Amino acid sequence: MTGVSLRTLGFPEIVSDGSPVRLTLRKGVALLVYLAEAQGAVARDVLATLLWPESPSDATRARLRRLLHRVELTFNEKVFETDRTTVKLSPANGLKVDALQFEMACDCGAFEDACRSYRGDFLAGFALDGCPAFDEWALFRREALRSRFMHCLERLVQDKNAACDHFAAATHAGRLVELDPLSEVYSRHLIHSLLLAGDRSAAERHYELLAHRLRNELGITPEAATEALMAGTAADAAPTPRYVEGTRAHLAYQTYGSGELDILVMPGFVSHVERGWEHPACRAFLRSMMELGRLVLFDRRGVGLSDRIGSAPDVEATAEDIGTVLRAVQARRVLLFGASECGPACIRFAVDQPRMVAGIVLFGSLAKGCWAPDYPHALRASQYDAWQQQLVAEWGGPAGIETFGPSLSRDPQARAWWAGLLRAASSPGGIGAVLEAFRDVDVRHLLQQVSVPTLVLHRRNDRAVRIGAGRDMASHISGAQFVELDGDDHWFFAGAQQPLLEAIKGFVRKHRLLAASRPNSPVRRTRA
Repeated sequence: MTGVSLRTLGFPEIVSDGSPVRLTLRKGVALLVYLAEAQGAVARDVLATLLWPESPSDATRARLRRLLHRVELTFNEKVFETDRTTVKLSPANGLKVDALQFEMACDCGAFEDACRSYRGDFLAGFALDGCPAFDEWALFRREALRSRFMHCLERLVQDKNAACDHFAAATHAGRLVELDPLSEVYSRHLIHSLLLAGDRSAAERHYELLAHRLRNELGITPEAATEALMAGTAADAAPTPRYVEGTRAHLAYQTYGSGELDILVMPGFVSHVERGWEHPACRAFLRSMMELGRLVLFDRRGVGLSDRIGSAPDVEATAEDIGTVLRAVQARRVLLFGASECGPACIRFAVDQPRMVAGIVLFGSLAKGCWAPDYPHALRASQYDAWQQQLVAEWGGPAGIETFGPSLSRDPQARAWWAGLLRAASSPGGIGAVLEAFRDVDVRHLLQQVSVPTLVLHRRNDRAVRIGAGRDMASHISGAQFVELDGDDHWFFAGAQQPLLEAIKGFVRKHRLLAASRPNSPVRRTRA
C-alpha cells in the first residue's frame, strides 16, 4: 500500500499513485477508516460489534475474518496485522489519511495548509445501514473536525486582514458564511474584509443576502453592529480577539471598555469570545458590566477560539489560563465573574492569587460536580451521565436550551444563535470530555480558604443547578453574601437582568472595589 491515501474529508476515497482504488465493500471502507483513525490495535470484538451489531458473536467474528481477507485481496498485499484478539493497519504500508494530516496542520499552526486539505466534512454522504454505533462515531468525528476547520478559518480571517491581504481574508470569511449562513459575526467578517479590500459593491451584495436570510429564516433584521459596519460607523463593534500563549495552547481573549477595575467574565462550560456578542441579551449584559470597568473575556483551552488540545481543561488548567490572560492584559486587580462550571476555577484562582483578586461573583455555580452522601445539591453520577448523553445527542441544534435558558427557548433567533455557537466552539466529543471532567470537580476544601469579598447569586428555580448548591457554597465562604433571585434561567443574560446587575453593582459599592483598585491601577485604559 505504499503511496496509498485514504481520503475521509468528503465522501471517502482510496487513491493509489494518483488513481482511485475501487473497494466495493462499504464495510471494508468503514473498517479501513476506523482503524486508520484509531492509529493502533482495536479489539476484534469492538470491530465486529461496530459492523454487525445485531448478529451473534461467533457469526460476527467469522464475518470480520472474511472482510479482512477480501480487503487484502483488493490491494493484493498485506494490509492488516492481526492476532487472536486485535486488528491494526500494518505500519509498513505507509497509509496517508487526510483527516489526520489536517489535524497535524492545525496543531502546528499551519492554518492555510489545513484549510486547503479540508475538501468536505468527514465521511460526507457515507453511512452504514443498521450500524448506529459506527454512524454515531462518524458524527462525533465529523463535528470535531468541522469545528477545527471553522477555528482555522476564523484565525486566517484575522491573520490575513492584519497582513492587509483583505481579498484572501474575504475568501476565508466566505467559507465561514457557507458553514453558518445565519451567523452575523461571520457575515460581518466577510463584509468587513470586502470593505477593507475596496469592493463595496460585493460587501453590499452580501449584506443584502444576509438581511434576506435573517428575514426569511428568523423574522429579524440585521444587528446594529452590522448596520454600523455598512454605514462606516462601526466603532462600537465587538473587539477583535487577541491571542496569548499559555501552557500547551494559545488562548483567545478580548478586552473592551476602560476603567479602574477589570471584570473577567467566564460564562460556563462553553464559550466563544466573538459569537457571545451575537445575541442581543448577552450583548446587553456584557455592556452593562462595562459600566463597572474594563471587560475581559477569554476562551479556555480546548474551547471557542482557543487552541484545541485534545483533552478537557480541568479546574487547575482553567485557573492557570485565567492567570495567563490577566497577565497578558496587564491586570492589577480583577473582579472574577464565574458562572456555572467556571465558578470552581475562579475559586481556585482566588485562593492561589488573592492579591490579584478584588472580589468574586459566582452565578448559578456549585462546588462539586455530582452528588455525594454529604453533598445532595447535584445530580447523581448516573443522572449526570444521562443528561450529558442527551446534550451530546442534540449537538448541531440548540442543545439544552430549554434547561439553560427557558425564557429564550422558543425564540428562533436565540435557538439559531445557541446552535451556531455550540458548533463553532466545540464538538460532541470535545464537549463531552469537558462535561466528564466537570462531573469529577470538587473544590469544597477550598471554600474556607477564600479570603476575598464574595457574592453568590442564584435563581430560585434554576433548571440546571439547584439553588441549594449556591446556598451551600456561600455558607462555607467566610463573609460571603448570598442573593436569591427570581426566575428559572441558568444563563445569567437570560430572563430579568436588572436584579442581577443591581446586586453586582451593590456588591462593588459595598466593598469599595473601585476605590480599592485605584492605587494599583496603571493610567489607562482604552478599548482594545
